[in-house]
Parts: sequence; structure tokens; C-alpha cells
Amino acid sequence: MIRSARVVVIGGGVIGTSIAYHLAAAGVDDVVLVERDELASGSTARAAGGVRAQFSDELNIQLGARSLEAFDRFGQDLGHDIGLHRVGYLFLLSTPDEVAQFEAGVRLQNDLGVPSRLIDPAEARRLSPLISTDGLLAAAFSPDDGHCTPESVVHGYAAGARRHGATVLRNCEVLGIETWRDTITAVVTGKGRIVTDTVVCAAGAWSRSIGAMVGVDLPVEPLRRQIAVTEPVPDLPPDLPMTIDFTSSLYFHTEGPGLLVGMSDPDERPGFATDTHDRWIPRLCAAMEHRAPALLDLRRTGGWAGLYEITPDHNALIGEAGSCSRFLYATGFSGHGFLQGPAVGEVVRDLYLGRVPFVDISPLSVDRFTADALRPEANLV
Repeated sequence: MIRSARVVVIGGGVIGTSIAYHLAAAGVDDVVLVERDELASGSTARAAGGVRAQFSDELNIQLGARSLEAFDRFGQDLGHDIGLHRVGYLFLLSTPDEVAQFEAGVRLQNDLGVPSRLIDPAEARRLSPLISTDGLLAAAFSPDDGHCTPESVVHGYAAGARRHGATVLRNCEVLGIETWRDTITAVVTGKGRIVTDTVVCAAGAWSRSIGAMVGVDLPVEPLRRQIAVTEPVPDLPPDLPMTIDFTSSLYFHTEGPGLLVGMSDPDERPGFATDTHDRWIPRLCAAMEHRAPALLDLRRTGGWAGLYEITPDHNALIGEAGSCSRFLYATGFSGHGFLQGPAVGEVVRDLYLGRVPFVDISPLSVDRFTADALRPEANLV
């Protein structure tokens, strides 16, 4: 058991392992990552794996674009194949309000260097031939987006962190954080006490309880989301984009020879349950019948449930607490944490080192909720 550390990172998903890697690679010695279970065993392993920069919020666009660059270099930089498929994201738009919203989003994305564009229904069908264009007004597409394998990203970052001297402790639950006069002094785990003056909370859906250990309210709620996997699809286009019917939130992309299919469930209530159920299937089938009827003929061969980490404005919490030195946090990504993991690792590294990050993330501070400065993200899946 490690007895002391310069930094303790809590959480072994993509955010935690990226932070540990970026800190260790920057020369920070004695970085310790603690994960209560196995690496990528929480939300990351159950993510759909989409990576994109098509957001409505400027910060999310910048974090997404920076991460896309890192995913593209991942094999070269970290020596891990993450199964990256840069086949694009295709948002299908069915109402005038959606079209207007995405027109504004595309303008902002283009200003920030993202090659997204609005296309007509016929081009959308050429890109994603499984869809129906009935009632479709337009679509938004960026060829730089795509999907990859979340577990591979986590294990790549963890291996890279170890190579640079970091320690990764699995099956090591955090039981408490000790403080003296609002300064962190140690992290208490199921395997012993780690003396440290710095903690980074990257515990995803479980972050609120970690924040409470030092008196910091991180307003993160867990929400179950389900995914289905289909049988092989004959003649499936190899460059099929991640396709999203924005009105219903139905989405799909290739998963081996079949498809990965998901959709939000408005009847789901916050909680930590990750068992699967079929209550969402009738709504899923209705969305398929309307927008992608070809999917109705496919047999389900598997699926799983995982947790989104939701904040009140569906945007991330990134920053350092003012009430407790030094407690940093990167959590509450509300469904876009995996795809922003590489950039967030850079940002938290710079916050720790006192550097200026490549993007100003102060608007994502948890203090925005008490200052009535919410920062909503519209392009949610």
C-alpha cells in the first residue's frame, strides 16, 4: 500500500486515468490513482463510445475538438489501438427550431475550426442508408467525429501513467478525506491511509459523496441509460456515421458486424441501478419505426445499462474548490465525459501546475450554480 502521494486521483474511468497520465507525463511524481473496483468498470465501460465536437457550447466544442486530435494520435502517443472510426456524426433534424439551433451551432463550430455543415435529407440518406427521410428537414454532419472503444482508452492511459511513474490502485475504495483547517491532509481507503495535500475527484456518478467528504457540494445525479446490440447487418456500410435522430434521441453506430443502438428514456428516474429492463423498448421501437424502420427487423443479441452523471444544466463541473485546498474536480459531464477525457486531462494537469489551460474553463466551476450562471448544453444525446 502506498503511504503518501503528491496527488491522489479518485476514479479509474477515462477522466481519472487521463488526468493521472497527464500529471505523470508532465513530471509530477507520486501520482496515485485509486479505483474502488476495476479500471473502466463504472460509466466508461458502458459508454456508447462516440467522439465529437458538434456541440452548442463553445467550451464543449473546444474540449471535443482537442480530444479528437488526441484520439487520432492515441496509438502513436500511447501505443494502444482504441478502434477509432472517424466516420462522422450525423444529427437528423425534423423541426424548424432544431434546424435553426443547429445552423447557429454549425456557425460557431466553423468559427472554431470544426468542419461541420448542414446537409439536405437526400445527402443524409446517402450517408446513413438505414434511415427514412419522411418529415426530415435537414441534418448536421461533421466528418471529423466518430466512435472508438472506451475500455481501450482507459487502459492506454493507465499504462501510460504507470510508465511515467504513477501508481494505480484497483479495488481500493475511498472511505474518507482528512482535513485540517480546510487543508487536505490524507485520503483514507479500504487499504490504508494515503498522506497527501491534493485530491482530484474524477468519480463520475459517485462524485457527490466524494465532494461531501471535504464539504464541497458537487450537484451530480446518476441516471441509467441503456444500450442494445443487434445481430450482424448484411451489407452494412463500413463508413456508417454515428446517426442520431435529434427529436427522439434514437442513435446507432456500427458495433462489429452489427449495430449499437441507444436512446434516452424520459421515464427513467435518478439512481444507481444498472440492471437492464425492457420498459424502454416500446418507445425505442416507435422511434425506429418513424426514423429507421429497417432496424425493426434486427434481432437484439445483447446490451447493457450504465450511468450518466447529470448536473442541473447538463454541463460538466471542472475546477478547484475555493473552500478546501487543494480539492480539484472533473465530473458531471452529462453524457459527454468519455469524448472529452483527453482534453480534460490536460486542463486538470494545468490547473494543478498553475499553468494557463488551453481553454478558460472557469465558467464550468461548480460556483456557477450559486451565482445563477448556468451554462446549458443543447446538443445532448
